[in-house]
Amino acid sequence: QVRLEESGGGLVQAGASLRLSCAPSTRTFYRYMMAWFRRAPGKEREFVAAIRWNGGDTFYSESIKGRFTVSRDTVQNEMYLQMNNLSPEDTAVYYCAVASLHQGHVAAPDLEYDYWGQGTQVTVSS
Repeated sequence: QVRLEESGGGLVQAGASLRLSCAPSTRTFYRYMMAWFRRAPGKEREFVAAIRWNGGDTFYSESIKGRFTVSRDTVQNEMYLQMNNLSPEDTAVYYCAVASLHQGHVAAPDLEYDYWGQGTQVTVSS
């Protein structure tokens, strides 16, 4: 069983930056896509960003495009989410997810993600 551990969340003021990390418990599993989702209080979970593990293609939600950057380090076996110019609307629990199988032409937000982390809280004060 693959476990995903997120870290890097915290309480910051509007305009600040944070960098989230996602570390799988093992590198010996195939991952097609790694992604970040978030769930704000009282809202549905939403897709934030994703990166294809082989090749590094990236995908972003329109709501964060230009402020957030997803990346991965294949040596460290980790994925990151650099979040800049944070606003109170970014307050949420951020989850790391892995889609282990290629799923044809399904878009990143709609993939079936097999593994999920427990989440890390990001709180942005105004």
